[in-house]
Amino acid sequence: MTGLGWASVPLYRMFCQVTGLNGTTQRGDLAPGGIGDKVTVRFDSNVAPDLKWRFRPEHPSDTIDIGARDMAFFTAKNLSDKPITGTATFNVTPAQAGKYFTKIQCFCFTQQTLQPGEEVRMPVIFYVDPKLASDPDTSDVRVITLSYTFYPVDSARTAS
Repeated sequence: MTGLGWASVPLYRMFCQVTGLNGTTQRGDLAPGGIGDKVTVRFDSNVAPDLKWRFRPEHPSDTIDIGARDMAFFTAKNLSDKPITGTATFNVTPAQAGKYFTKIQCFCFTQQTLQPGEEVRMPVIFYVDPKLASDPDTSDVRVITLSYTFYPVDSARTAS
């Protein structure tokens, strides 16, 4: 039972990545190439109340070619007088589009440390898989929202 409990979180994460459950995105290396069909990606940003950062997309949305590689930038600024490390969680809506939203590079893959007053640009490189257009559950999706929430990293918890 202990082994099953210990393995449940990574197994659930793997399941979500494979199926796109709850808007979980995929990771990839290379975009397959545009198919001439467009989708609008909206960018949403949130910060946990106990993280003294300002975090937002540089542009609220982008209309992209399905299958083509694209890049969006977010800016984050540490509003405190201390270094702060944050980590981002993410999801895609509508949830059924998650399995077709693929990130090549993302600031959300690693923790981010900002010095007091520091402001940084953080890219996310992504594509929407062309299979989105042929799946009956997503063929009519024309707007996808990519949402991030930054949380502080609890150094006392991560040190153990």
